[in-house]
Amino acid sequence: MNRTDRLYALVEDLRAIAPRPRSARQLAANYEVSTRTIERDILALQESGVPVYAETGRHGGYVIDKVLTLPPVNFTAAEMVAIAVSSAWAEGTPFARAARSALRKVLAVAPAGQTAEAARLMDRIRLIGTGRPANCEPRPAGPAGPAAGGVAAAQQPAAEPASGQAREMVPLAIQEAITARHVLLLDYRDRHDAVTVREVEPVAFAGTRDQWYLLGWCRLRDGARAFRVDRILAAVDTGEPAPRRSYADLDVDIPDALVRVPRLAG
Repeated sequence: MNRTDRLYALVEDLRAIAPRPRSARQLAANYEVSTRTIERDILALQESGVPVYAETGRHGGYVIDKVLTLPPVNFTAAEMVAIAVSSAWAEGTPFARAARSALRKVLAVAPAGQTAEAARLMDRIRLIGTGRPANCEPRPAGPAGPAAGGVAAAQQPAAEPASGQAREMVPLAIQEAITARHVLLLDYRDRHDAVTVREVEPVAFAGTRDQWYLLGWCRLRDGARAFRVDRILAAVDTGEPAPRRSYADLDVDIPDALVRVPRLAG
């Protein structure tokens, strides 16, 4: 690692653990250089205006003021989740490392409340595929049961999507209802082009590399169903509290080995 890259990495390292300090010895071990080299690097950062200062004492070390090292960043919970999901799917590509780095930067400066909200939404997301992204963890084994109607529809031709603003608002309404645990009212076009109005208790988002689904309990069919997001013509949050259901409660007939839970971490 050349010096320029090391200086940048030092800032990111200190920002990630702020306000806790990290000693010169720890940093030297991390970057396989001497403590004197780290001390010279810290001095260079201070002279360039980076707010790094030393804390004395037994547990002292170098500390960075992370509030002053980046301009104000106001990522929403959904935006943080979007970066985390993209990072998970980026594994195996030339951009995997960059995606993880971007996620770490966002999390480092995000307010605790936004991070907690993002974590709640992330807990309701499942990635489905034969590959295992490194930024995911295995889903705990659960019972297998009848398929949530609609998952098999991934092999069907795509429905004509809603256009413009309506198409953008559908995922937002679903995401907000999932985190708030509210019943959704959907206009849904099935694979036979029949449109029905459904009251759905939303549980999770599930995505393959090609399709995304809303998993939930359909009151019209009185059972678990998976609704392809591109077939949802309209989605309205009714505000009605939905019963507390988990992914396992739906008994989705997808092998556990193919299901991953993305992590909100870089």
